[in-house]
Amino acid sequence: MPVQTIDSLGPLRMVVDTLRDSGTVALVPTMGALHEGHLALVREAKRRADHVAASIFVNPRQFGEGEDLEAYPRRLKEDAALLEKEGVALLWAPTPEAMYPNGYATNISVSGVSEGLCGGDRPGHFDGVATVVCKLFSQVRPDMAFFGEKDWQQLAVIRRMARDLDLVRPHVDAIHGVPTVREKDGLAMSSRNAYLSGEEREQAAALPRAMQAAIAVMKQGGDPPKVLAGLREALLDSGFSEVDYAELRDAETLEPLSRVGTRPTRLLVAARIGPARLIDNMAIG
Repeated sequence: MPVQTIDSLGPLRMVVDTLRDSGTVALVPTMGALHEGHLALVREAKRRADHVAASIFVNPRQFGEGEDLEAYPRRLKEDAALLEKEGVALLWAPTPEAMYPNGYATNISVSGVSEGLCGGDRPGHFDGVATVVCKLFSQVRPDMAFFGEKDWQQLAVIRRMARDLDLVRPHVDAIHGVPTVREKDGLAMSSRNAYLSGEEREQAAALPRAMQAAIAVMKQGGDPPKVLAGLREALLDSGFSEVDYAELRDAETLEPLSRVGTRPTRLLVAARIGPARLIDNMAIG
């Protein structure tokens, strides 16, 4: 069956209602420029739901001043073909005017989990994420939704938003994280990897290697502040121009941690190389 591509709310609601008559509906929100990481979300959604809807919307509200909104790749036709091949039933591809009509004045802000990390380096970013995802949930009303664990802070923000607002479709327990999909050299798949030159792309593989090495040392009792300082130095020596953060955080609350203990912990890193800002995170323990 060809994927139905819809860009306005009236037809969207009619199609979703029809799909729901014959089973559960899962939503995979994206900004397009699809790669294997996105398709892994689609495949997990297909495994759990009767019908899969995907959205493609390059959300201007989550881009800050000087960020890559205009340069962000847009290839709706190619993305639709990929989704059709995966058996996606519905592609919701609203225009900016459909998502934010004239006079739009509402913003959702999630404190706590949005603070620090990418929230510190990109003021207002997670307000834009929470607002657009809440609108997507309201528009599609999915039974479940799927997000990549590569954007761990984003996943935490969305879950907190859904919990705090008592969302039913989807309920917070039906917001699923899917493990990060990686290239053969370990680099997390990202649309921004395409910004890198050949040399920069080779250097970028130092990011997961340095993270894995740091985790191994911390598991053996290494002092986290010293290990994280060494991680930063290793990235800079490998060709990264700047390390925005390299931190230990509680996996659920994102509370900063100074040591590896009994609570589930994540190592989260953001670093810049060439024109790209790359993020990654890994579990410890």
